[in-house]
Amino acid sequence: MKNYKFETLQIHVGQETPDPATDARAVPIYATTSYVFQDSAQAAGRFGLTENGNIYTRLMNPTSDVFEKRIAALEGGAAALATASGSAAISYAVQNIATCGDHIVASANLYGGTYNLFATH
Repeated sequence: MKNYKFETLQIHVGQETPDPATDARAVPIYATTSYVFQDSAQAAGRFGLTENGNIYTRLMNPTSDVFEKRIAALEGGAAALATASGSAAISYAVQNIATCGDHIVASANLYGGTYNLFATH
């Protein structure tokens, strides 16, 4: 990515060229859950992660992909992950760094959902 300023990164990262299907400058919102495969070999390649492409919206979505690229660029990160909720983000973060048998030390003044996650699991 070029050395763009923050404002330019906000609107261009992840979609440096217009949408190929519509020539839209703004990122289209793909409100879909599933995608079509040309054949079973393509489906096997995508689910086996040997072929790039969309599989299922919970795993990947073109709209979310652009969002993740923009957040990573704005924060100077290598990548980003969009989640459906703050609770999902908290769960992913904890599960990424803690393993079975680990202890987590946290304040009781946490967000209630996070406190309950720690207190009951």
